[in-house]
Amino acid sequence: MAAPAEGDGLSSLGTGGGGTTHNTVSGDAVVVGPLLMAQHIEGIRLPPAPPDAPPGQAPPPSRVFVNRTKELSDLGDAARALAAGPDPGVLMVVGVGGVGKTQLVAQAVRRELVQLFPQGQLYVDLEDLRQDGVVDLAAVLGGFLRALGVNNDYVPGGLAERTALFRSVTARSRLLVMVDNVQHAPEARALVPPRGLLVVTGRRVLPSLLMDGAVLIDVAPLEEAAGTELVRRWYADADEETAADVVRLCAGHPLALRAAVEWLAARPHLTLDDVVRDLTAGRYGTGDDGAREAMGAAMGASEGPGEGGVGEAVEAVLDSVVAGVSEETRHLYGLFGVLPGTTATADLLRAAGATRVDEGLGELLSSRLAVLVESADRPRRYRLHDVVRAHARLRARELPEARRRAVLRLVVDFYADAAAHADAAVLGDRFRIQPPPLRPLAELGLRKALFTGGAEALEWLDAERVNLQGAIRVAAGQGWHQEVWRLCESLWALYHSRKHLADCVESGFLGIEAAQHEARPDVEIRMRNHVARAAYELGDLDRAESQLDAATGLLELAGDPRLSGVVWESRGLIELARGRSEQAPHAVGERAEQARQLFERALAANRAVPDRHGVVVQSYNVAQALVAGERWSEALGVLDEAAEVARATGDEPMLLRIDLVRAHAFVGLGSLERAVTATVAAADRAAVLKQFAKLDQALELLAALADRAEDRPLRAACEEKLGALRRTMGLRPPAAPPA
Repeated sequence: MAAPAEGDGLSSLGTGGGGTTHNTVSGDAVVVGPLLMAQHIEGIRLPPAPPDAPPGQAPPPSRVFVNRTKELSDLGDAARALAAGPDPGVLMVVGVGGVGKTQLVAQAVRRELVQLFPQGQLYVDLEDLRQDGVVDLAAVLGGFLRALGVNNDYVPGGLAERTALFRSVTARSRLLVMVDNVQHAPEARALVPPRGLLVVTGRRVLPSLLMDGAVLIDVAPLEEAAGTELVRRWYADADEETAADVVRLCAGHPLALRAAVEWLAARPHLTLDDVVRDLTAGRYGTGDDGAREAMGAAMGASEGPGEGGVGEAVEAVLDSVVAGVSEETRHLYGLFGVLPGTTATADLLRAAGATRVDEGLGELLSSRLAVLVESADRPRRYRLHDVVRAHARLRARELPEARRRAVLRLVVDFYADAAAHADAAVLGDRFRIQPPPLRPLAELGLRKALFTGGAEALEWLDAERVNLQGAIRVAAGQGWHQEVWRLCESLWALYHSRKHLADCVESGFLGIEAAQHEARPDVEIRMRNHVARAAYELGDLDRAESQLDAATGLLELAGDPRLSGVVWESRGLIELARGRSEQAPHAVGERAEQARQLFERALAANRAVPDRHGVVVQSYNVAQALVAGERWSEALGVLDEAAEVARATGDEPMLLRIDLVRAHAFVGLGSLERAVTATVAAADRAAVLKQFAKLDQALELLAALADRAEDRPLRAACEEKLGALRRTMGLRPPAAPPA
C-alpha cells in the first residue's frame, strides 16, 4: 500500500477580488476568472532558494607536505591543459594504498585547481560504497545531485536518468570531481562532468582510461631524503640518521610514517630510537606469509624499497602501533575488523560489546588509525583508512569463530531494531508483517536518540545504507533468516524515498530466500512485491511481472488481505505502464481495463481490513485506469468518493493526487475551465504540503491547459513560476517556448 504522508493543512483557493464570478465544481475546486487564476499562481509560495555557493567537498589539505614537487607540477600542468580545451578531462593518480594520492590532489586543489574549476568540487571515496567489489553508481550520482542543490524529489531512480540529469545540471559548469579508489574504468566514466575535470585515484593503472585520453600521474613512496624531512618536521628533535632508519623501516610509506610518529607523540617518555627498535624487533615476528600477501594485495602493492615489500612494512608499523594502544582500544580496533560495513557510530560499537568507546575512538583518531566521516545525519561516524581497515580485518581473522559470530549477531540485532524504528518514523503506521522492535529507540542511543522524526530517520537510514546492506548479507550468510527479512521490510522506507532501487532488488532476493527457509509465504509475498516495485521503477517490467507471478501463487496461503492488495496494485501499475507504450488504441483500452480490474481487487482487499488510506489509494488507482481507458465520467465519480474519504481522514497528500487525476478527466470531457480549476487546486495543495515534484506536474499541466485555452496571463504565470521552482529545486529553468 502507499504510505501515509504528513501534511500541514490546505490553504483555500481564494477568489481574490469583489464581484468575481465563480462556480462550484466537484471536490473543492472553484472556477475563477483567468486574471485571478494567474494572480493566484503568481502568489504560490516557493521555498527559499538554496545558498548560491558551489559545493566544496574536496578533502582538506595537510599543512605538512613534502617532496611532491614533481607530481604537483605534473598534475597542475595537465589540469591547465585539460581546462583550456572544450572537452572534459580525466586525470588518473595511481599509487599503493596510503601513499598520499588523496593528499596530493587536495594540495593541488588548494593551490591551483580551485581557480581553474570555480563551480565547485564534488568528492566520493568508492571504497566506502563498494559491496562485493561493486559500486552503486546510481547512489553516487544521487549524492552528487543533492550536493549540487537538486531537491531529492527531482532525483530519478535509474542510473541512466541520474547520469542524464547530472550532465544536464553541470552542462555549463567548470566543475572538479574527485573520486578515490577507482578500480574499474566504467566507475570513472559515469562521473565525468561535461565541462570540468575528473580526478580519480587508484592503486593500479586502468589502460582503457588512458586510451580514452586520461593523463597519468604516478605517486611512488617517498624517497629517503624526503621521508626524512617529513619525519623531522613532525618530530623536530630527531637526528637525521634515526629519521632515515624510520623511513627505511616504513618503506617510505606516508601512512606508515604518520602512524609511527603519531604513536610516538602520544608517548613523550619515548624517543624515535624506541620506534626504530620496536619496528626492527617486530618486523619479522608478526603475521604470517599469507597475511602479509593479503596486506600487500589490499594496498595494491608489489615489492617496494628495503628488504620487504611496502605491504610488509606497513603491516609491521600498524602491528606496532596497535600493540602500543590500550587494551580497550585494541578491542575496539578488532571490532572495526569484524563489522560488516565501512563506518561505525559509538552507539553501534557499544552495542557490539565495546567498553570505554569514547576513549578508544579518541586514541584511534590520535593514532591516525581512524578518521571522522562527514554525514548529514545526527550521530558522529568513524571509519578506518582503507589500508588500516585491511589490516584490522586480517587481525580479526585471528579471533575465534564463535567470538566473531557473537559480535556479528549483536551488530545485526542493533541494525534490525534501529531500522524498524526508522521505518516507523518515516512511514508511520503502514502495514507491516514484523512486530514492533523489543528495544525502545532510547535504548539504542546511549546519550541521545539516533534520530527524532521522519526527516532525521531517513537521513540516518541513508547514512547507514552500506552498513545495513552489509548486515543483511551477514545475516543471510549466518542463517539468521528472520533478521534478513525484518531488515528488508524496514528498508522499504529508504529504498522508496531515496530510490536505492538496485539495493532493493539485491536485498529483496535475500529476503525471499530467508522467507522460504522460514516457510513464511506472507513474508515471501512481501519481499517479491518489493523486488517487483523496484524493477517496475527501473523500467524492467518483465522482471517485475515474474516476481508478481510467483507472489500470486502464494496468495492463498497469506492470512492478511492487504498482501493480496499490494500484489494486485503492483500488477495494475504494470498494466498501466505497458498501456502507455502501446500504439493501437484498442490495445491501450484493453490494458487500461485490465489495470482497472486489478485495482478493483486491491480496493476490495483494503475494504476487507478495513484500511481507509488503502481504500483511498486504490480508488485513486481505479480512477487512473478509467482515465487511461477514456471513461472520464466514471473516473470523476470514483474520485469524488475517494476525496470524501480522504477529507474525512485528513489525507491531504491523496487529495493532491486526486485533484491531478480529476484535471485529466475534465480535459477528456472537454471542460478546460474545470480542468484548469482542478489543476490550480492541486498546485495549491502541493505548495502547502511542500511536495514540489507534484507542484511541478501541476504547473506543467496548467501551462498546457492555458495554452489550449489561449489564456496568455495564466500561461505566463505558470512559466514564470515553473522556472522559479526549478531553479529553487536545483534544475535549469524550462526552455522558452517557440515564438
